[in-house]
This record gives sequence, C-alpha cells and structure tokens, in this order.
Amino acid sequence: MASMDVSLKEMMTIDGSIGAAVVDHGSGMTLGSLGGSKELDLQVAGAGNTEVVKAKLRTMDSLGLKDAIEDILITLGSQYHIIRPISGRGGKGLFLYLALDRARANLAMARHQLRSIEEKLDV
Repeated sequence: MASMDVSLKEMMTIDGSIGAAVVDHGSGMTLGSLGGSKELDLQVAGAGNTEVVKAKLRTMDSLGLKDAIEDILITLGSQYHIIRPISGRGGKGLFLYLALDRARANLAMARHQLRSIEEKLDV
C-alpha cells in the first residue's frame, strides 16, 4: 500500500504530468497536491472538478445507472485532465486529479498508470 505522498510523487512521474492532486469531492478540499503553476492552481482545479464529479453522479442517478465512474477525461487544446474516483479502502468520496501536457503525454499509458496508482493508494 502506498501513502498519499508516495502516490502523488508517482503521479508526477507519468510522462507529461504538470499537476497532481487528491481531492475530497464532498467538500471540494484538496487533501494533497504536487506540481501545478500559477496557470494551474490545483486548489481551484480540485474544487472545480468536484462539481464535475457531483454533476456526473447526479446524472447517473437520474438515469438510474447502477454503475461507478472509472474516470472522467477532459480534453483541452494543450492539456488532458483526468479525474479518477478512488474506489478502494477508505477512499470513498475522494478522487485523483491529474493534469497532463498534451504534447508530452500518452493518454492510454497515463490512464493505465493512474489506475495502478489508485489501486495501491491507502488513504
């Protein structure tokens, strides 16, 4: 099992990573983060992406979908943003957030590596 700090460091080793965070989607609070910049404030991104997760969960409920979100991908002109809810051991209500430089990232590999990090995370 990996701690939050170890998991954030692993997230930042993913090719193209520019910022990583663990966020509580109940409160919008970022519990831990690495990277970012003045253009990518991870506190603001965490709070904003909380609304994305909540909206998707409400929509799934309205549709009667009995399923779980694996990840949410937001594609920008120069970046990828991946939101991955934590499903295991005490991670309920938390998600991993990873921002990638689109020119340097391999999206399929990033999703694969993020899944592996999420599986090992012990919150």
